[in-house]
Amino acid sequence: MDIRAPDQRYNPYRIFTREQWAELRNDTPMTLEPGEFDKLRSMHDRLDVKEVEEIYLPLSRLLSIYVDATQRLYYAQRQFLGIRDRKVPYIIGVAGSVAVGKSTTARVLQAMLARWSPRPKVEMVTTDGFLYPKAVLEQQGLMQKKGFPESYDLPLLLSFLSDIKSGRAKVRAPVYSHLTYDIVPNEWTEVDRPDILIVEGVNVLQTGPLPRDGKAVPVVSDFFDFSVYIDADEPVLRQWFVRRFLALRDTAFHDPRSYFHRYALLSDEEATATAIAIWERTNLANLEDNILPTRPRATLILKKGADHVVETVALRRL
Repeated sequence: MDIRAPDQRYNPYRIFTREQWAELRNDTPMTLEPGEFDKLRSMHDRLDVKEVEEIYLPLSRLLSIYVDATQRLYYAQRQFLGIRDRKVPYIIGVAGSVAVGKSTTARVLQAMLARWSPRPKVEMVTTDGFLYPKAVLEQQGLMQKKGFPESYDLPLLLSFLSDIKSGRAKVRAPVYSHLTYDIVPNEWTEVDRPDILIVEGVNVLQTGPLPRDGKAVPVVSDFFDFSVYIDADEPVLRQWFVRRFLALRDTAFHDPRSYFHRYALLSDEEATATAIAIWERTNLANLEDNILPTRPRATLILKKGADHVVETVALRRL
């Protein structure tokens, strides 16, 4: 059944209109300053006071309930087992298509959750850093499939998340440059025992093949306590991708170091045709085959309209 179906009798999700969801804010205080919105917003995404008040403040309130419940369960289990191991971080996954606004959602959540009382330590990483280096992708013929599950160093990503969940100190994640379209050599982001970690990426809810022998096959989402999928219809995503490509053509692509520097002098018509070709060859295929099928695995789904405004919210039933 479609998760947005009006008949919810057999739906694993509770569906809320924007107005219904906004009412769940209750007395959750606004902690973001007006000047912060531009810093948190990705290119062409929408983020204003109304969006934060009606969408992200209720989500912040919900997450506080989930985190508190998880912590209480952790202490109860520790008492039951008679152990004194270290409290592990609460991990939130943020998934969705290219150009849907995952980075904006992840940054807003990081900023808001870090201002809970008492102030938790909230870190964020993107899975871009766990892509194979460009040389490896070229050698394996995967450059046209960058962002597909096979383009990621999954063992390295799983090792990173396992170390985080184990409470290890100073766990390193590789750094990715969108300018050079490659992993930055000898540069890392260090994550040091956060209270909450946000992991953002197109395929973070991806599953693996079932083993015939029944052995455990770990996937990224095994380490998540909560997950958010940012959703929008394909024609809308295509429009946003093209718009972003045109904006980058006029800005970042002019840098000689940019991997896409060759597109900097394209006309509007040429750039639009190029963006659509890239979308259809890579991003649409990845969306249909790998990303969209993982949507029903999310804890919460934010469905956006063409103006980037969240129109409905779907919350998985307990």
